[in-house]
Amino acid sequence: MGVTTNDIARICQVSRTTVIRALNNQGRISKETKDRIVKTAEELGYRPDLLARGLVKGKTMYIGVVVFDVKNQYFAQMLSAIETEAQTRGYCVNITLHGKNREKEVDLIRKLVDYHVDGLILSPVNKGEHFNKFLKSLDTPLIVIGNKVSDEIPFVGIDERRAAREATDKILDSGYERVVFVCPPLGESKEGNNYTHEQRLEGFRDAMGSRFTGTQIISSESYEEEAASILEEGGGRTAFFCSGDIYAMDIMKYLKARGKRALKDYGIMGFDDIELLEYLSPRLSTIYNSVEEVAKRAVELLFDEMEGREIAMETYERYRLVQGETL
Repeated sequence: MGVTTNDIARICQVSRTTVIRALNNQGRISKETKDRIVKTAEELGYRPDLLARGLVKGKTMYIGVVVFDVKNQYFAQMLSAIETEAQTRGYCVNITLHGKNREKEVDLIRKLVDYHVDGLILSPVNKGEHFNKFLKSLDTPLIVIGNKVSDEIPFVGIDERRAAREATDKILDSGYERVVFVCPPLGESKEGNNYTHEQRLEGFRDAMGSRFTGTQIISSESYEEEAASILEEGGGRTAFFCSGDIYAMDIMKYLKARGKRALKDYGIMGFDDIELLEYLSPRLSTIYNSVEEVAKRAVELLFDEMEGREIAMETYERYRLVQGETL
């Protein structure tokens, strides 16, 4: 059994209350007594019982996070920013992954609530009124990032639709006659929450206007092959607008192996501005989606909610167009 505050109190010949005050830097204690208690605690290797402390304070000092995965660099950057911001507030982060499994996501949320985390940050795969009611029924503050659930659940993100419209306008202004929207997630189950990508598609449609046709969308898993086939068809200067940088990188790699070069043979635009792009040549034109700022703001708002303050149901961070070398 580890060293307790009672052990320190006995050795220092003070009360346990005095020991607790000294270790927590609370109350009025002489510097000499405090220094003696702290030194004794260090020499004995004392470690506080965080669970007991949490029970006393009514807090666990943990927040739960439920996201798709950590292989996608977008989520890796998001999680890093969440953890950094939480740590500055003295909190630890319990990270769980639903892998786009709707049942698993609900189960993970329930488990985190059962563990009495003080708050939740979600990037959900579920949607609809049933899921909305489930989240509202939880007695735990929560914030949603990216895939919005409803106007009743606090949401943090960027204006995806507007950003995609501006990206498409940039492509058209660059003189491309044919623009193809690449978004594999839209080919997945319609029951999943694809709010982010759906909004990007709407922005693409807004910019294309009367030029939009359903044939301008690639949503299959074989998007690289489809992109190559479209280029082979001809039909004017062609550009691909990808709903994620990773899809753009895959297409560029696939086409390069077949002798096609970005800018020379086609144009391409990504979305997210993930850190990997720093090592890509030519530099991909893309939209910076403020993932770190969104994550940080989500933590800030979650703590406001945990402390009983009212927060907005929608919070939008700024995005920006990153002019690369592929348009």
